[in-house]
Amino acid sequence: MKVIVSEKGQVTIPKILRTKLGIRTGSVLDFEAERGRLVGHKVTQRDVFEEVYGTLEMEESVDAFIERIRGR
Repeated sequence: MKVIVSEKGQVTIPKILRTKLGIRTGSVLDFEAERGRLVGHKVTQRDVFEEVYGTLEMEESVDAFIERIRGR
């Protein structure tokens, strides 16, 4: 697919490619030059809170912990 580079160096990624690659508004792309070609990779955003959610192990329930530290 061919696109035209604008005066500001911008291009529009064709909708069929955006859909196929899951590129949406706000997606981050990383570009690099590779053997005379422009190669773009979609950067997957890491949610550090999502990665550690549920990993904390407690010896008591959360309700018991809150009651113990706050009192009744």
